[in-house]
Amino acid sequence: MNETATLIGHKQILVVDNDAGRSQQLTTILAFVGEHYIHCSQEQAGNMLSDTSHILTVILTGNVSIDCASLIKANPSVPFILHDVLDANELATSVNVIGTLFAPLNYAQLTELIHHCHQYHNKLPRKAMKLGSSALFRSLIGSSEMMAQVRFLIEQVAKTPASVLVLGESGTGKEVVARNIHNLSERAKAPFVPLNCGAIPAELLESELFGHEKGAFTGAISTRKGRFELAEGGTLFLDEIGDMPQPMQVKLLRVLQERTFERVGGSKSIKANVRIIAATHQDLEEMIKAGSFREDLFYRLNVFPIETPALRERKEDIPLLLKELLTRFEHEQGKTLRFTEKAIESLMEHPWAGNVRELSNLIERMLIMYGEQIVDVAELPYKYQHIDAQVYNPEYPEELQEQDVINELFSGFDYEDCDESQLEAQSVNEQKNSMDAALLPTDGLNLKEHLADLEVSLIKQSLLKHDFVVARAAETLGMRRTTLVEKMRKYDLQKPSE
Repeated sequence: MNETATLIGHKQILVVDNDAGRSQQLTTILAFVGEHYIHCSQEQAGNMLSDTSHILTVILTGNVSIDCASLIKANPSVPFILHDVLDANELATSVNVIGTLFAPLNYAQLTELIHHCHQYHNKLPRKAMKLGSSALFRSLIGSSEMMAQVRFLIEQVAKTPASVLVLGESGTGKEVVARNIHNLSERAKAPFVPLNCGAIPAELLESELFGHEKGAFTGAISTRKGRFELAEGGTLFLDEIGDMPQPMQVKLLRVLQERTFERVGGSKSIKANVRIIAATHQDLEEMIKAGSFREDLFYRLNVFPIETPALRERKEDIPLLLKELLTRFEHEQGKTLRFTEKAIESLMEHPWAGNVRELSNLIERMLIMYGEQIVDVAELPYKYQHIDAQVYNPEYPEELQEQDVINELFSGFDYEDCDESQLEAQSVNEQKNSMDAALLPTDGLNLKEHLADLEVSLIKQSLLKHDFVVARAAETLGMRRTTLVEKMRKYDLQKPSE
């Protein structure tokens, strides 16, 4: 397969050799195994590599000059193969020299090295895709290998007409994946129409998908287009496809097979020039075994599956996601906040059942409570505190401290949950208890010190009771673990040495 037979879209193997006879022998073998190739001399190699977009690999053959050695270093995005080269060991130290062809050449050796060349290209570090709207790409942000693979798969399938099935837990960004596929496809200028199959009653789903004619059923006062017609020339995104009732699965399968449909109450066939992207958080293969999802529809949809990873599987992406989401909220709400390193570390320990959506909700909550502030572990909701929180308790002027003492006296009583009869009963009990209590000393006492001594005594009792297991002691005292840790530090309470 020589230069003139090269097809558009095929990457070529560039054979660099000054020996025409040896070059002919190598290119004959390449043609036999079905590879596209071009040939040049060492002097021409620099010009041939001025545009590397069509080059799969370069096979250097024979006595390689110093210029060819610099050529390897100057083209890190191109894999090189050495063949019958003197001083091959010295050249092979370059990372983009992926192997050496040994004589006699054979099919297995050649195809293995060519496979390595394809893998070299597939795994090249890529610049972030440039989309019309950066908002579409937010949930796919991240430097993890998993997210790099998702972005790579999107790039590969976007330019094709293949149906895509996006799998993943709730909140992982399945619709974001679908929108990116649409925006990178040839259908980008046509509509992207989403439909949540689980949010529409079964009896209305057919009309929603295919539309209806006037008078097709009670309430159909006019003809109405369905989602297939609205998405004509573009992409129809069927979210939660696992919730689609079986009768509708049959009708969807027919549309996918025949590319035509009829409106409800109509008989005219309408062509469907629509790309289907489906998504679900359910295990469709298990649903097939259970008989709740059609196997033939599954294979129609599952032409190109993309699995969106859970956030707990790519925790290293959390700092980048925090930055991106905070930028979005700052743009939308005009305020932001910052997280300490400890707070970010604590968030990276969280299992994130709601994934990116849960992280976004948390940031919005923190903005409401601590807008324009710095958030540490202690400010995070309790469920997100996975490392010890350093609680700062400032000293206040004496007049404010007195108010704090009053608040402490009444902190254990929830007036909102009590009616008047309960309050009266509590008042009687307090009067009865006061009669049994020790009388106030005639010379008075320091109430603040008295309450502090009482607090220390109760904390010690709880800690001793639970063998200084802080979490259990805190639960007994009705306070958060982090609060108890801070009080232990304040009163210098430590577990006695053995």
